[in-house]
Amino acid sequence: MSRVKNYLSLVKFSHTIFAMPFAMIGFFLGVFRVRQWDLNSTIGWGNDITNFVVWEMVIKFILVILCMITARSAAMAFNRYLDKNFDAKNPRTAIREIPAGIISANSALRFVIFNCIAFIICTWFINKICFFLSPVALFVILFYSYTKRFTALCHLVLGLGLALAPIGAYLAMTGRFDVLPVLFSFAVLFWVSGFDIIYALQDIDFDKSENLYSIPSVLGKKNALRVSELLHLLSASLVIIAGLIAYFGWLYWIGVAVFSGMLIYQHSIVKPNDLRKVNLAFMTANGIASVVFAIFVIADLYFNKSSGSPFQY
Repeated sequence: MSRVKNYLSLVKFSHTIFAMPFAMIGFFLGVFRVRQWDLNSTIGWGNDITNFVVWEMVIKFILVILCMITARSAAMAFNRYLDKNFDAKNPRTAIREIPAGIISANSALRFVIFNCIAFIICTWFINKICFFLSPVALFVILFYSYTKRFTALCHLVLGLGLALAPIGAYLAMTGRFDVLPVLFSFAVLFWVSGFDIIYALQDIDFDKSENLYSIPSVLGKKNALRVSELLHLLSASLVIIAGLIAYFGWLYWIGVAVFSGMLIYQHSIVKPNDLRKVNLAFMTANGIASVVFAIFVIADLYFNKSSGSPFQY
């Protein structure tokens, strides 16, 4: 159990709370879409065919969760492996598992490989399009770890990696792309990029000393926060646009209000000259934003839209 806890700590498993709720949004949008395609079917919930469909949905739900866990674990462990020398020099990160000697670098790399293989296997059992796109997804999430070495846009690459969650889960259920999950993916991209800039404020001096790139190290604290605010404004705008074009109901808009409120809150507690509440803004505010928003989106799908469709654009 101690070894398991070490690996969970290595990949910051608790941070799965950021992307997982949006993956659930994508998945249940896919379920709703498939249900819409079958509206004219005479199949009832009590016969064998429908029971088979429900069982298939449950299996895909489990596979989507496994894909999220394995992909994110691979990405985080690879980041820790690649940054091990930087982490050892940075007082804030020197206690991490690899520089502290709790997990060896080679063990971390084997963990990355295992999770990559597990991710690809899971996509094979979902459908062909997810399987064929799995190397692309792995490239994006692993490539992020290199970006801080040459571009301040590394935050956007991280956002892109997590933005694959809603569209990937939707593809798992439907096997096709659609406008609505793509909008949610872009919302995630800007949301994650924005709060990663806030998190990077902690390492601005270290990044400069090691010639590492980030928006705070390039633009300074004040301007970096302005960029973060702009990205979060774009994220909030996209969830509003999604709600308008898809005719969501009042439950959805409660979720939008909470999501937007948490974005405003985190910017109200982090100032260029006061970074004491960065972790509160990073973990608590964004965790609440994603979980509550997902709950209200999914609730709106199955209570307010029982006889309608979120795809009437």
